[in-house]
Amino acid sequence: MPKLLDQTRDCIRVRHYSIRTEVTYLRWIRDFIIFHRKRHPKEMGAPEVRNYLSNLAVKRNVAASTQNQALSAILFLYREVLDIKLDWIEGVERAKKTVRLPVVFTRDEARAVLTRLDGTKWLTASLLYGAGLRLMECIGMRVKNVDFAQSQIVVREGKGGKDQVTMLPQSLIEPLRIHLERVRSLHGQDLREGFGDAILPHALARKYPNAGREWGWQYVFPSARRSVDPRTGIERRHHVLETALQKAVKQAIRSAGIDKPGSCHTFRHSFATHLLEDGYDIRTIQELLGHSDVRTTMIYMHVLNKGGKGVRSPIDN
Repeated sequence: MPKLLDQTRDCIRVRHYSIRTEVTYLRWIRDFIIFHRKRHPKEMGAPEVRNYLSNLAVKRNVAASTQNQALSAILFLYREVLDIKLDWIEGVERAKKTVRLPVVFTRDEARAVLTRLDGTKWLTASLLYGAGLRLMECIGMRVKNVDFAQSQIVVREGKGGKDQVTMLPQSLIEPLRIHLERVRSLHGQDLREGFGDAILPHALARKYPNAGREWGWQYVFPSARRSVDPRTGIERRHHVLETALQKAVKQAIRSAGIDKPGSCHTFRHSFATHLLEDGYDIRTIQELLGHSDVRTTMIYMHVLNKGGKGVRSPIDN
């Protein structure tokens, strides 16, 4: 089994999948093999995949998205690693997909959470709310993706591998400039100590060997300490861990006395909803969020204070 997982890991890295996708796929493939008592996947096929996926839904009661994630991992194993085409998988017991409305802060609640954060955590959370960024898009941002002249942020290879452009809030320009001055000083220290080589996407490091040491490729929110890259074994400064901000935001929500199950992603939902409240066009918001389909953006119409069509209850008349 370790040899098969190593092959899978190599296939994932050749295709430049993220480290999180790598970890997730390997976890599901390992679970699939253990479920069938460590039989090699070559000895199994569509019936075993069907039984495993049905077990996830019926016995383990996983969400539909989790079941789909497991299916994607197993299909990757068979198609890309083992070069085996599975028969069409029918009769799978599907996990029930629940349609939920997003949790949204009011403007006062968003302000209350932000005022209970400070330093880098305040700045990152402010960008989540002020620019509608996803958590990993924010903390994985490079210096060259911040355009002060145009007051915009370029998101490279966001969700689905898409690029997008969103706004850089005017109120965050100066705090971000000051923050980047400190980051530049830290990068200079790394260079003097023989480090400062940021990880580059895909094969850019081979094409431009010195690009990783350039200022533009550094993370806007670097970690406080250098660490060894698990894929290359090179010691470098990665971006901050997302868990630190997640914990800080959760604590700020509790401290503010907000009972909603909010998180970092709630700022993105609030960004879209508050823009709709301010009368901005749904297509504009779609572009800022990077949604491929406007129907994804339309869900925010259902959480406006006055409803999607501004309907007023008869009891309020």
